[in-house]
This record gives sequence, C-alpha cells and structure tokens, in this order.
Amino acid sequence: MFDFSDQVIIITGAAGALGQATTRAFREPGGRVGIVDRRRETAEQVFGNDIPEGEHALYVTADLTSEASVAEMVKATVERFGRIDVLVNIAGGFVGDKRLHETALDTWDFLMNLNARSVFLTSRAVIPHLLERKRGRIVSVAARAALAGKAGSGPYTASKMAVIRLTEAMADELKQDNITANCILPGTIDTPRNRADRPDEDFSAWIKPESMANVILFLASDLARDINGAAVPVYGRS
Repeated sequence: MFDFSDQVIIITGAAGALGQATTRAFREPGGRVGIVDRRRETAEQVFGNDIPEGEHALYVTADLTSEASVAEMVKATVERFGRIDVLVNIAGGFVGDKRLHETALDTWDFLMNLNARSVFLTSRAVIPHLLERKRGRIVSVAARAALAGKAGSGPYTASKMAVIRLTEAMADELKQDNITANCILPGTIDTPRNRADRPDEDFSAWIKPESMANVILFLASDLARDINGAAVPVYGRS
C-alpha cells in the first residue's frame, strides 16, 4: 500500500517502543531513515541487526531541546541523503501524579521542553528543506490526554496540547506549499514502561506500537494528502 522508496524520513525518539515500530514500518516500503535518539549506542543496540547504518539509515544523536543540536541533526541528515521528505516527531515523555501546587517548576520545564519545545525546534529546522521541494509531511505525537485537564497531570496535558496547536499553526502556514502537518492522539500504548507502571490493567485493550506506526505511515503518505491540521484519535479500546 505504501511506497517510500524515494523518500527520506527523520524519526525522533526512534529507539523507543513507538519509534522502533515506526522506523521499521518506514523501512519496509523502502524509506531512508534518519534514526534520531539521545544516545547512538541505544540506536545501535536496537537497530544494528536489521537496520544497520549505511545507504538506507543514519544514526543521529541529538538533544531535541537544543537549537544547535537540532540544527546539526538536520544538517547531518541532509548531507547524507540530500533531502528530507517527512518529519515524525515521536520523542516525548510523561511525569505526573502530583497536584499542580505540589509540582516542581523543574517538572513543568522538563515536560514543556521534551514534549513541546522539541516539536517546535525540530519542525522549525526541517520546514525550510520541505519548502525547497514544495512538498512534505510532518506528523507529531500528541496524546488523548491533551484534550482535557486531569488531576495530577496538568503540565503533561498542557505540553501535549501545545503539540496540537503547533500542528494546527504549521498546517495553516504551509498548506499552499503542498506540505501537511498532522498529529495523532494515542490512548494507552502497549509498551514495557506502561506495563510496568500499570501492571493491573488489561494490556490487550491497549494500542500496539505497530498499529500506531501504520497510522503515522498513512498520514505521511500521498493517500493522506488532503488531511491537514488534524488531531487523529487512535484510542483502540484503551
């Protein structure tokens, strides 16, 4: 169904559970992937056997909250592959379970930087390359939790809502240039971390990373060329 054989895809948070599934999903139909993670050794451990660095893959380390580090990551990808066609913003995280007045400022800063600043900086660095080609796709991962505030997770929900608003702004700004920006709103993803944190829940109701990856591929494909500025719910039975 999908053909990415002539396309270059940057995937942030590539070594995480969803990042791994998405990276492998893009490689299967021929995509060349910029595998972005904080530590090169992590990417090597995860992908070294099935997606070795070479003609079709580049391992790039980056601090996605640093403007300079993001710029170097994008530069390295363009130098290797000569172009960028798709940006997938997966990197993110969660800290919660404290009421707002009990939450440390460091927690607010951490979540806003990791979940929102990273999307801002990475998208800002990639967009000029998409504009050069008058074509491109940006797909970001927000969260169902962004749709409503919830006790114990105020900074997290705020940071993920920022991803939705950034997506809408980019979609409006870039729509005349054949560039789309969309985000997905996952429910609970079936990851080792979530299983460890919530051992008493029904894991079978959670969303498999591979299922999420298929939605990302769709939004990055020509099949979704008329979808722009959307926040797509992917809840499964969670």
